Amino acid sequence: MNPKSLVTGGAGFIGAHVVNELVAMGHEVWVLDDLSGGFLENVNPKATFVQGSITDSALVTGLFATHQFDYVYHLAAYAAEGLSHFIKRFNYENNLIGSINLINESVKNNVKCFVFTSSIAVYGAASPPMLETTVPQPEDPYGIAKLAVEQDLKATHELFGLDYIIFRPHNVYGEYQNMGDKYRNVVGIFMNQLLQGKPLTVFGDGLQTRAFSYIGDVAPVIAKSVHHRAALNQVFNIGADTECTVRQLAETVMDAMELKSPLNHLPPRNEVVHAYANHDKAKEVFNITTTTTLREGLFRMAGWAKAAGSRKSKKFENIEIEKNLPAIWLED
Repeated sequence: MNPKSLVTGGAGFIGAHVVNELVAMGHEVWVLDDLSGGFLENVNPKATFVQGSITDSALVTGLFATHQFDYVYHLAAYAAEGLSHFIKRFNYENNLIGSINLINESVKNNVKCFVFTSSIAVYGAASPPMLETTVPQPEDPYGIAKLAVEQDLKATHELFGLDYIIFRPHNVYGEYQNMGDKYRNVVGIFMNQLLQGKPLTVFGDGLQTRAFSYIGDVAPVIAKSVHHRAALNQVFNIGADTECTVRQLAETVMDAMELKSPLNHLPPRNEVVHAYANHDKAKEVFNITTTTTLREGLFRMAGWAKAAGSRKSKKFENIEIEKNLPAIWLED
């Protein structure tokens, strides 16, 4: 009998790739997504799509009761770290309370394993490269919410026996990324701006460092993780090892897109300057031996981006605090 898996956020970027992997593995897959950041065309046709939100507790309860899932892959989130300071209520309702709805039902319905995509945002400004043993000190509401869910999963396992696996990916890019979201995913933002003939917007001097992770190195590991007993009830950093500056990223994106544009330096925003992680633990448990170089991954994504075309950026309509909000985020 094929395993039954629920993927939240399965019409979104990382979620859609995880769904593809699960379908290829023979899982029966249900996708729960409200399409606020994802697209129906991303959903694998062999998966069953349910439009709705993880914050709808009645809907979530009904899904679990009807289908008796073996595994839950929880990828639904509004992952805009910088914007999360200005949308605190929205952030906690979606990224924390919605997650608790899923955890509650997983306990009540004896789910075998709950896979959660957290973020290296939980580390805050810790000295890189961050290790799983680094004490988390998140500096934004997004990271705070992710850490709270991690801690709840640990407490839930200890009291109720729900097995879990936590991944902390970082700066993932690739095909299906929502290029029209101007608040997050710098690679998609850059490619979208190039397609529209606009300058590339860079906060501050552009010397912030990140390690940008190709989706093809991340999604398969997440999907297959439930079949690694050594991964149960563990936390894993996952992503690329080699960091670069945002300026260097901009140059490589322009090479991949075969388009040039000037950099538009904006005032610095409140963000961690240097953030990248160590992945030795994941390499050992999941036998990861090769990863995609930034240049190779960007060229792959660029081919998809040029074929897909640019997307119009939508303004986030429910800003809760406008004080100190970057001016570009107020524009239509």
